[in-house]
Amino acid sequence: MKVSLARSEFADALSVISKGLSSRTTLPILSGVLFTAGDDGLMLYSTDLDVSVKTKVEARIDEKGSAVLPGRLLGDIVRSLGEAAVSIETDGHSARITCGTSSFVLKTLSADDFPRFPEVSPESEISLTGETLMSMVQKVTRAVSKDETRPVLTGVLVEVKDGLATMVSTDSYRLCIVETQHHETGEPFNAVIPGRALDDVSKLASGVERMTIACAQNQVVFRFGESLFVTRRIEGVFPNYRQLLPAEWETRITVDKEELLAAVRRVSLMAQHSAPLRLSVAPEERTLTLSAQTHDVGEATEVVEVDCEGQPVEMAFNHTYLADGVAGAESERITLDITSPMKPGVIRSTEGMAYTYLLMPVRLG
Repeated sequence: MKVSLARSEFADALSVISKGLSSRTTLPILSGVLFTAGDDGLMLYSTDLDVSVKTKVEARIDEKGSAVLPGRLLGDIVRSLGEAAVSIETDGHSARITCGTSSFVLKTLSADDFPRFPEVSPESEISLTGETLMSMVQKVTRAVSKDETRPVLTGVLVEVKDGLATMVSTDSYRLCIVETQHHETGEPFNAVIPGRALDDVSKLASGVERMTIACAQNQVVFRFGESLFVTRRIEGVFPNYRQLLPAEWETRITVDKEELLAAVRRVSLMAQHSAPLRLSVAPEERTLTLSAQTHDVGEATEVVEVDCEGQPVEMAFNHTYLADGVAGAESERITLDITSPMKPGVIRSTEGMAYTYLLMPVRLG
């Protein structure tokens, strides 16, 4: 194989393909990138057996062939090079990479040992802008569980039905729901996608005009430009999240998002060693008082002006989870609905992308 290509385009392609590289030392072939130079151009492939990625890069092909090169080391090399043409020439079990006056020789692995890229026949698909997909994923991945004993909660439920694309995540302490309208036709579908894979996809979506999400029997495919990202679906039944949303509320506050977020972060400095953040709502005074206290450290209190309906209430939340919920909203103002001190609070955006964040309270001592 002998090819040459622009360094910047090569670096971009390796950035995409790196999302499929495995860190398992027991299977060295999975830490490599398969290069295939043929009639279709230069294709790059990577896989960790759960996620598979391929992309096409513009190149001049002087000699067809294929080889597996070490992925991360190759990425480091290409990023370190100056802006010029990069040539790759393989010979037996090695590859020579040259750019200007720089030259590297890397050991290669046999392309015959590289796993085949999965052939997927999508049953249904939708298309979203890269910006929309990235925004949705950034919101829901905050609440993805890290508990591997419940695999379905380490994923994000993606539902497509009646013109709405919905993403849902929960770690049992909080629940995040994001919805947006889409204009694609096709069959409704739902799939639980690994949170880590979806996070990787969202990073690739930056600067992408549109990204297609296609659902097959046991896999989900993301297509953007000349690239394809395939991940396994997580098997299992995702919780019925709509049942968890309270049908009514006793107290509702509406507040400036940035003002509340800043106050939560300041007061949280005194919520150390898992100390809760207390909220006290006084409808008549139109105030929300935030307070936190850590034994042998100190305490903090801050009062925020709010619009308020309903009954006075006092409750507490995990300060990190509360800050995540407030930060995820897009609108300038948000609402917080409270049913009782021992039932979940619900944060919602007042405008923009539909956003709902349910948060379990902490018992007050």
